[in-house]
Amino acid sequence: MFRNLLTSAVFAGLGAGLIAAALQFVFVIPLLLEGELYETGARIHFATDSSTQSISEAPGLGGEWARHGMTVAFNLVSYTGYGFVLVALMGLAALRGFALTARTGLLWGICGFIAVQLAPAMGLPPELPGTPAAELQPRQIWWVSTIIATAAGLGLIVFARGFLPLLGIVLIAAPQLIGAPHLDTYFGVAPPELSAQFVTQSLGCALVGWSVLGFLGAWFLTRTAEATRPAFA
Repeated sequence: MFRNLLTSAVFAGLGAGLIAAALQFVFVIPLLLEGELYETGARIHFATDSSTQSISEAPGLGGEWARHGMTVAFNLVSYTGYGFVLVALMGLAALRGFALTARTGLLWGICGFIAVQLAPAMGLPPELPGTPAAELQPRQIWWVSTIIATAAGLGLIVFARGFLPLLGIVLIAAPQLIGAPHLDTYFGVAPPELSAQFVTQSLGCALVGWSVLGFLGAWFLTRTAEATRPAFA
């Protein structure tokens, strides 16, 4: 059983990580590089003549192969780590009698995206370089607490009975009602349109990555477990 979980998580994580990295190079990295131009002052959005216009053109990816390689490696490691957790939860649910297929795995992946990416982004959206933010430690505490509360809430909604699904809704809503740490003023160096596009495309790529992770994790797990646990199929 442990071997099936391990191999399924690794293969699913590598597959999802490669797809997520490819999407990031197309949709996210160009925006990130463009944001760095404003962070360094190479471009200025709010110019001295009070104009709010600036050129909308992302720089090329260039030849920073070490940096791009780190991006790919980070995605592979991150999604493999997520895969271990997600596949382990899938296996536990399957042992408790819940049907596991590639299609239900897709739903598992979407729930993972909601817990790890979407819910924290409601209060702390992905930030372009140079974006001012509140102190790091309070943001980290809120971010981790939101992930744990949202994951627990989704679990109660899906698997619990009686009044416990209502408790799950409360857990999901609680971090958002408390609110993430923010500065008291709005200010930044990059165009707000660029920041908004960066947030939406970052989350879009993450949704695809998590969906692939859930689908592949369930697919590999059902295939590797067929010989010993027919109930997984």
